[in-house]
Amino acid sequence: MNRRRTALLSLTALIAAGLTAVPAGPAGADEVEQIRNGTFDTTTDGWWSDNVTLGLSDGRVCADVPGGTVNRWDAGVGQNDLTLVKGESYRFSFSATGTPEGNSVRAVVGLQVSPYDAYHEVTPQLSVSGNTYTYTFTSPVDTTQGQVAFQLGGASDPWRFCLDDVSLLGGVPPERYEPDTGPRVRVNQVGYLPGGPKNATLVTDATVRQPWQLKNASGAVIARGWSVPRGVDPSSGQNVHSIHFSDHRTAGTDLTLVADGEISRPFDIGTAAYEKLRLDAAKFYYTQRSGTAIRDDLRPGYGREAGHVDIAPNQGDGNVPCQPGVCDYTLDVTGGWYDAGDHGKYVVNGGISVWQLLSTYERAKFARTGQAEKLGDGSLNIPESGNKVPDILDEARWELEFLLKMQVPDGRPLAGMAHHKIHDEQWTGLPLMPSADPQKRELHPPTTAATLNLAATAAQAARLYKPYDSRFAATALAAARKAWVAALAHPDVLASESDGIGGGTYADRDTTDEFYWAATELYLTTGAEEFEDHLLKSPVHSADIFKPVSFDWAGTAVPARLDLATVPNRLPGRDKVRQSVRVGADRYLATLKAHPYGMPYAPAGHRYDWGSTHQMLNNAVVLATAYDITGSAKYRDGAVQSMDYIFGRNALNISYVTGYGEVSAENQHSRWYARQLDPELPRPPVGSLSGGPNSSIQDPLAQSKLQGCIGQFCFIDDIQSWSTNELTINWNSALTWMASFVADQR
Repeated sequence: MNRRRTALLSLTALIAAGLTAVPAGPAGADEVEQIRNGTFDTTTDGWWSDNVTLGLSDGRVCADVPGGTVNRWDAGVGQNDLTLVKGESYRFSFSATGTPEGNSVRAVVGLQVSPYDAYHEVTPQLSVSGNTYTYTFTSPVDTTQGQVAFQLGGASDPWRFCLDDVSLLGGVPPERYEPDTGPRVRVNQVGYLPGGPKNATLVTDATVRQPWQLKNASGAVIARGWSVPRGVDPSSGQNVHSIHFSDHRTAGTDLTLVADGEISRPFDIGTAAYEKLRLDAAKFYYTQRSGTAIRDDLRPGYGREAGHVDIAPNQGDGNVPCQPGVCDYTLDVTGGWYDAGDHGKYVVNGGISVWQLLSTYERAKFARTGQAEKLGDGSLNIPESGNKVPDILDEARWELEFLLKMQVPDGRPLAGMAHHKIHDEQWTGLPLMPSADPQKRELHPPTTAATLNLAATAAQAARLYKPYDSRFAATALAAARKAWVAALAHPDVLASESDGIGGGTYADRDTTDEFYWAATELYLTTGAEEFEDHLLKSPVHSADIFKPVSFDWAGTAVPARLDLATVPNRLPGRDKVRQSVRVGADRYLATLKAHPYGMPYAPAGHRYDWGSTHQMLNNAVVLATAYDITGSAKYRDGAVQSMDYIFGRNALNISYVTGYGEVSAENQHSRWYARQLDPELPRPPVGSLSGGPNSSIQDPLAQSKLQGCIGQFCFIDDIQSWSTNELTINWNSALTWMASFVADQR
C-alpha cells in the first residue's frame, strides 16, 4: 500500500538533512572544490543575496540582517550552479560569526530549481557553538544545479552576520553512521505490569546461555536466572538471547537487569506509567488542532496562535477553493487536526484516527476490563473539560466536525461525497508555525475512499454521542447516510497517485474494505437491513483479512471486523466473526513467540514499512481484542508484551515515545515541534509516537546515513528524517488505544 510523502520542497527554505559534525581532514588527491570564491579575499563575485547587502570586512563577507522578519528564508546569502554527484560524499565547511551572540544561521545544500529538494542542513548558534563548522553528507542525486544557501531571517532584532572559508569539497571519505545503542541488555524502559509478562533481549556473541540478575534500586539481587539463546535475529542482524523474568511480580522502581557484563537501562514494575500514558497519548491531539489558539495554561510551552483562520499571513481555511478545474465553489473547512508534521488535513487519515479514538472509548465501555471513567470529563485538560462529556469524545469531535465540512454540498456535482484532502498549494519548509504559513490552501477532488471514511466515522459517532448531544448525533448519522448513498453512486472515484505537491497523496486503489467498514458502522448504529445485507454479501466479510499488517488508513477491513466482534449487535453468524478475530490473534501471537525481540510484527523480508511502530501496535490491538472476546490470558499477555518493543526492547535500545524511557525519540519531523532547528520552539509533546524504522528510507538524511540498513536499524531520531521519524494523528491513535488497554490490566 502506498504511503504519504511529506517531502521538504521549498525554493526559499531548501530544507535538508542535518548531519553529525566531524573533524576536517586534509584534502586528498581526488577531492574537488565546488565553491567559487569561498574566501572573499577581494570580491563577493559568485554569491547572491536576498534582503541583505553584502560587504567585505577583514577578508570576510558580512551582511546586516534586518529584524522583524518571520521566516529563516526571508534573508540570505548563497551560491548556485554547483555540481553534485549521486553517491559521492562531500565535506561542507565554513566559518561564521554573529553579532550579538546567539543568533543562528541555517546552512543548507540543495537544488536551486523545481522541485527544490534539499539534501543537507545545519543550524548552529553563532559565536555560541563555535565559529568554524565542518560536516559530511552524501548526495542522493546527480545535478549541476546545486545550491549552498545561508538563511538568516526570523530574528526579531537586527544583527550582523559574517562568513568566510566556505567549502564544499567532493570526493572525501564517507562518514560512517554508528547509532549509539547503549547497553546490550534491552528492556522495556518504561515498565512491566506486576502480573504481566516480563521479557528482555540480550545482544551478545555468546552461543550458550548466560546468567542474569534482576537488581533493585539499591543494587540488591532480587531475581536471577539463565538466558535462552535465540540465534541471529534477521530483523536486526544481531545474535541475541531472550531473558524471561515474569515470575517476579513485586512492584518496584529503577530496577535493572544485568547479563554478560552489561547493565540495562532502568525500568519499573508497576502500572503508573501506563495510567499516565493513557492520557498523554490522547493529549497529543489538542496541540495538533487547527483553527484555534492553543492555550499555554493547558499545555505549558506549547501555546501558540490559531493557525489557518484567515489572518495574514495565512490565506486561511474559512473560504477554501478547489484546485483549478476541480470545482467552482469554496468551503469553510476550519478546524480539525493537522495530520502530521505539516499543515495538511486529510479525510482518510482523519477517519482512521477518529475511529481509533472513538474505539478506545467504546472498548472501555464494553470490555470486561474497560474503565471508561478514566477517559471521562476532565481527564485530558482541554478547553471542553467540564462540559459533562468524556474528554476523548470532545477531542474526537474537533476532527469529526472538520470531516463533516469536507462533504460536497447539495446541488453540486458529486453532492454527498467528501473531498479527499485540503492543504497548501506548495510544500513549505521547517520550522513554520501554523499561523505563519503563507501558502494558498486548496481543496482536492472528492474520492470514494474519503466519502466512506466519513460515512464510517460519522455513523460510529452517532451512537457514541447520542447520550451527550442528540442533535450532533443526528447530524452525524444524516451525513453518514448521505455519504453512503453518494459512495454507492460513485464507487470508483480514486485519489490520484500524482497529486502529491504540497501534501501527501493518500492514494488507495481498492475501496472494497472501506465499503465493508462503512456498512458495518452504519449497521451497528442503525441495525438497518440494507447495511446488514451489504456487509454480509461483501467478499471482505468471509475473507482472511489478518495479514502481517492488520490495518491502517488504507486497509480498514479489520476495524470493521473488530467492531462487529465487540460492539453489541445481532448480526447472523456473529460467532464466526469472533472466531476469525481469534484466528488472526493466534497468528500474531505465533509471530510474537517466534520473534527474537518478542513482537507481533514480522513484515516480509524484514522490510519495515512507513510507520512501522503503529503497524505493530495495531497488530497488538487485534491481540487485545481477542482477549476482550475470550478472556484468555495468552492474548492479554501478547498485547501487553508488544509494548516492550515500543519502549526500548529493540535493536536501537530507544523508546519511540517522547518522554517515556531513559532514551526516547525527541526530534520527530514537525514544522512547529522543532527545537532541533530552533531553540525557541518545543520538542514534540510527551506521549508522541515516532513512526520508527522504515526500510525504504525515502528522505535524503536517511539515504545519506542508513544505506543498506537492516530492518530495525532503518531509523534516525532527526527532524529531517520524515520517512523514519515523523509523527502523525493515526500513529498516536494506535498508541492511545493500546495505552488505554494496558492501563486497564494488572
